[in-house]
Amino acid sequence: MSGPLLVPDHALSRAVVRTVPDAVTERLADLGNVPVAVPVLALAMAYAAWRGRRLAALAAGLAMALVPALIVPLKAWTARPGPLEPWAAGYFPSGHTATALTAYVGAALLLAPYVRRRWPMAAALVLSAATATGLVLRGFHWPLDVLASVLLCVPLLLGVRRVAGGRQRP
Repeated sequence: MSGPLLVPDHALSRAVVRTVPDAVTERLADLGNVPVAVPVLALAMAYAAWRGRRLAALAAGLAMALVPALIVPLKAWTARPGPLEPWAAGYFPSGHTATALTAYVGAALLLAPYVRRRWPMAAALVLSAATATGLVLRGFHWPLDVLASVLLCVPLLLGVRRVAGGRQRP
């Protein structure tokens, strides 16, 4: 692999990997695991559907279902090695980042009409950023892997936001 972004990507990774204890960064990275993030979205979907917002719940579920459909083929196509495992492939883009962002922000979008404050979205962004940070600091992903996942998920989440109707009350 080559390209103008890879040099700064590698330099940043070398500068930050393992600067925080593994026990901390692994817990942060685990926030993007399917068994952690997806139940949060499932609960928000159930609540939104129970409150009559079935289409919004369906849109959030569809966005989550599209994450592996977007991420897995790109991993296979690029076959990018990992920062700490140059013999392994399939690190670009980050599935954990995409899962965390889609699940947590999707849940926040579903809950927005029922909460007057913005804390659900703030919490979703903090959890997503913590996941991404943990993945990079632990050396599980390059910074560009994480950034690519964010960029891939933005259109999915904009679709959820459009269907969910922003902050309007049902």
